[in-house]
Amino acid sequence: MNKNDTYKNNYASKKNYICPPFKNLSLLEMQKYSKQTRLLLAVDCIIFGFDGEALKILLIKRGFQPEKGNWSLMGGFVQTSESIDQAANRILKQLTGIDGVYLEQLHTFGDTDRDPIERTASVAYFALIDIHKYETQLSNDYHAEWFPLKRVPKLVFDHQEMVEAAKRRIRYKAALHPILFELLPKKFTLPQLQILYESVFNTTIDKRNFSKRVLATGLLIKLNDKDKAGSKRGAYYYQLNMQHYYAKFQAFLNFIPNPDSLHL
Repeated sequence: MNKNDTYKNNYASKKNYICPPFKNLSLLEMQKYSKQTRLLLAVDCIIFGFDGEALKILLIKRGFQPEKGNWSLMGGFVQTSESIDQAANRILKQLTGIDGVYLEQLHTFGDTDRDPIERTASVAYFALIDIHKYETQLSNDYHAEWFPLKRVPKLVFDHQEMVEAAKRRIRYKAALHPILFELLPKKFTLPQLQILYESVFNTTIDKRNFSKRVLATGLLIKLNDKDKAGSKRGAYYYQLNMQHYYAKFQAFLNFIPNPDSLHL
């Protein structure tokens, strides 16, 4: 009997033995939870982007079975050597080339039949980015492509459910925080702002009513120059007054469609 076997036998014979910090890996392996079912843990990344005309979602073609070649969110399995956050960032970069995006954890999806191959729970993350800022990073290895939210193709597994949950979260956050302004240039027009809000809240807003309510908040600074790309008359540029915003951010609820219906 070698030294290692003697140590294991001594450990097993002592009912109330308190385990010290071990360096013996073979002994640590004996301490797994017994009679417990193992399952796989995955992450899926939901990336929304705005290009000045429409709110879009980034999708890839799934690279392995089942559902190989079908449209999917960016997903993969968590490795034993990484945290869930690290896995989400690794998978996003590996499948799309996009790096340096702040990913926020959304929800864990764990229906027993969500993956037909093996029991898998997935932690969904989401992000909202400026498409133009990440254009040069986008990789074609997995056919990453932007789709307008109104024309999203059929997605694998429960990925559509994940997208709907992420849309609800963004609507809630957009009503209380200036996250949508991060998708706009430093100076923007009211038509650009209206298009963005209509895309996020999936509604049509009366142009005059929207402009009136937005300007009534006192949170925008009107600039002297105009954008004349759309018409000779042009549209004035504006900037968000961040100092005023943090002082009275509730003012944004004045032009959010159905604010009472917002929920996480």
